[in-house]
Amino acid sequence: MENTKPGRIKKELLFDSFKNGEAVANKKKGHLPPMGWNSWNAFGSGNTEALTKAMVDKIVELGLYEYGYKYIVLDDGCYKANRVDGHLRSDEVKFPSGFKALSDYVHENGLKFGMYNDIGTKLCSGLEVGTAGFEEVDTKDYIDWNIDFIKVDNCYYQWDNATFSDQKNARFTFAPMIRSVEISSSDKSYTKKYEAVKDGIITGTRAYVEREYVTGIGTYDGTGPDASPVGDMSSELHFEVEAPSDGEYDLKVCYRAGCSEGKGEWLQVAVGNGNELFYDDLVNVKEEPALSGIPDVSEDSIIIKVVLAKGKNLLRLMNHRRQENTLMSYATIQEGFMKAAPDNDIIFSICEWGKTQPQNWGYKVGDTWRILNDITFQVGSDGDKGQASWEGAYTTSVTAQYNKAVIMDEFAGLDKGWNDPDMLMIGMNGLNETMCKTHMTMWCMLNAPLFLGMDLRNVNKGDEVFNIITNKNLIALNQDSLGVQAKRIYTTKAYTPDTAYIRDNDRIDVLAKPLGDGSIALSFVNVGMGDRGDVIEIDKETIKEYIGRKMVNADKFFGAASYEVTDLWSGEKSVVTDGIFKAGGFKACDNVTVKITPCEN
Repeated sequence: MENTKPGRIKKELLFDSFKNGEAVANKKKGHLPPMGWNSWNAFGSGNTEALTKAMVDKIVELGLYEYGYKYIVLDDGCYKANRVDGHLRSDEVKFPSGFKALSDYVHENGLKFGMYNDIGTKLCSGLEVGTAGFEEVDTKDYIDWNIDFIKVDNCYYQWDNATFSDQKNARFTFAPMIRSVEISSSDKSYTKKYEAVKDGIITGTRAYVEREYVTGIGTYDGTGPDASPVGDMSSELHFEVEAPSDGEYDLKVCYRAGCSEGKGEWLQVAVGNGNELFYDDLVNVKEEPALSGIPDVSEDSIIIKVVLAKGKNLLRLMNHRRQENTLMSYATIQEGFMKAAPDNDIIFSICEWGKTQPQNWGYKVGDTWRILNDITFQVGSDGDKGQASWEGAYTTSVTAQYNKAVIMDEFAGLDKGWNDPDMLMIGMNGLNETMCKTHMTMWCMLNAPLFLGMDLRNVNKGDEVFNIITNKNLIALNQDSLGVQAKRIYTTKAYTPDTAYIRDNDRIDVLAKPLGDGSIALSFVNVGMGDRGDVIEIDKETIKEYIGRKMVNADKFFGAASYEVTDLWSGEKSVVTDGIFKAGGFKACDNVTVKITPCEN
C-alpha cells in the first residue's frame, strides 16, 4: 500500500495533552490487570479452533478461572489471508466454525473471549487484514462477535518505520535537520536570524548536533532495551526569539530533509506551550533523501506564518508525530468500539512494543501497553513447548523485560492502566522451577497482565507449573484493589533504585508494594544467574521514604511495634519487632517475597 500523509491530529491527542490525565473516546478506566491465556507463545500462527477449544476445556478442568484466568485470546494467524467484501473472516481450515461460534463456546464455559489485529495495513504474519482504514467496520464486527478483549499490534504501520514497514517512513516521525531560523516582520523592517547550533536549545537527549545542523528531533524508538523509559523521550529544538511588537511574522526555516531514523521531513512549529500548531506537515523536498548519514540533498527552506508577542517568545521546532500518529490510530479503534456499542467495556491491549513510548500516552486509550518487543521469538507449536530464557541481550528474556518494567511504576495505576512486559513464559523450555517462581513473582509485583503462554495440555493439577501459576498469595498482589505497581526501593548496584535503568543482572533488588488492606509486600529478587550469600536488610524508614505516600493507613503501619511477616511462597510466618526486614542466602534467580502486616499494639 502506498504511503499517504497521516491525517490531522485532534487537539486531545497532541503531545502537549499527554500529561493532562484525560482518557479519550470515553475509555473506561479502573480495570485491574487482565488474566488469561494467549495463543501466541503456545502455538504461534499455528493455533486452531480445535486447539483453542482444548485450552478452554483445560482451563475449566484445572479450575484456572477460579484463580482469575478468564480471557482466552486468539493471536495472529486466525484470519483468512484477505478480507471478504471488506470484512474480516476466519481461516476456513483452522477456524471452520467462525469467530462467533468460538466466542459462544468460550462464553458458555464461563470465560471471556479476546481477539487480535494491527493498526497497520497487515498483521505481523503478513496477512492483509490490518485495521488501517477499516476501523469502523472491524469494531462493529468485533462487537457482533461479542469480544471482551482486543490486542492490537503495530506491524506494517504506514506512518512509522515499524517492523516490516518501509524505512523511509521515518520521514513522518522526525523533523528535518535544522540549520537556522529567521524571524521577519511582514514589511521586512525587522529581521533576525538564529543559528541552530549556536542559538538553539535542545530539549531531552534524542536530538544532537551534526556539523552545522541539529538532527534527531523526534522521539526515541523504544522497541529495544536501548534507552531508559524514565525522563524526556522526545527532543525539540527551541529558540528564544525577539519580536518588536505583537503580530504575525514570517518564520524562515533552513533545513535538509531525510528519510532515516533521526532525519525526516515532517515539521511541527509552535510558540510557547499549548495545543496550537502554526505548522504540522511535510516540508518541501526537491530531491529524494538518502537512507542514512547526512542526507544527500541540498539545503532547502520554508516560510511559515507565526504569531508572536512583543518581547521574548519560545519558538518550538519539533516532531511528535511518532507518538501522535500511533495514538491517533489506536484512538480511532476505540472510537469505533464506542460508536458500535457505547456501553462496551472491552479491555484494550496496546501492542506497539514500547516503540513510541506508550507509557507517556497509553493511558488515554488503552488498559495495558507493551513496553518492549516480544519476550520470546521462539514460540511453540502443537507438540513443541517453545523456548524461553532468563537472560538475553535484546528483549527476549525475563530479565530484559523486568529491568525496564521495574522502573515504570509511576506510569501505571487504576486511573491509567498497566505496563505490559509481555506474556508469562512459565511452562516453556529454558526456565527451571526457581526461574518460573521468580518470573511469576516479578509479574505479580509489577501489576503486569498475567497471560499464560503455554500449551495447557501439559499442565496437571498439583504439578510444578500448576502450583506456580495458581499461587493465590502472589495473584492477590497482582489483583490487589489498591492497584499500585511495586517500586524498587533498593538494589545492590550503586544506583538510584526507583529510576535507574540497570541492565547488569549481577545484583539483588528489593521491591515494595502497598496493598489495599494497609499491609505491604516486600520482594527480595536475585536477578542474576549465580548464587549469592548477601543478607539484605530493609528498615521501615526506607519503605516509608519510597512508598509511604501511596499506602493505606500509613501511620498505623509505621507506628506499629511489631509486624507479622508471611512468606508468600512457603506460607511460613514470623514476627518482626525491630522494624527491619531481611533475607539472605539467595539461590540463582531466586526470590523471597513476604507480606508484612502491622500487629495490633
